[in-house]
Amino acid sequence: MKEIIYKPIGIIHSPFKVPKGTPIQAVVATDVEGKIEVFQEFEEGLKDLEGFSHIILIYHLHLIKKSSLQVKPFLDNQTHGIFATRAPGRPNSIGISIVRLVKIEKNILYVKDFDIIEGTPLLDIKPFISEFDYRDVTKNGWYEKKVNKLPTSKDDGRFVK
Repeated sequence: MKEIIYKPIGIIHSPFKVPKGTPIQAVVATDVEGKIEVFQEFEEGLKDLEGFSHIILIYHLHLIKKSSLQVKPFLDNQTHGIFATRAPGRPNSIGISIVRLVKIEKNILYVKDFDIIEGTPLLDIKPFISEFDYRDVTKNGWYEKKVNKLPTSKDDGRFVK
């Protein structure tokens, strides 16, 4: 198969400088503010984005040094397959977050509900559209009994060495 290469379209600026202590998911990062600097060559692509309350950020987890197919995720002490978790150490270090868009000034997006580390390369932005992106979820796998721990979850530093 042909190699896939992505070019960052911007850089993420965050109050979180290291993984340890960073909120585990955007949903537990309520009101945490961040900025997205879209490189000027891509600024034209931001036209009409301010009409959305939430956006999906797709980014490269640049601090991940290794991946594993079996992990102990942040909400459990049992080992699970990487694809049954949201752990960052994946075969392709791609992250996604849904954040609240506050405003756009030229090529800078101001966002809230932010769980990303400073300096993370941004790969893409998509509008979050509730009618397209929301699903009636009926099963949450092994997370079912663990999701009540989420509101206070912060990165414990074990995934980035």
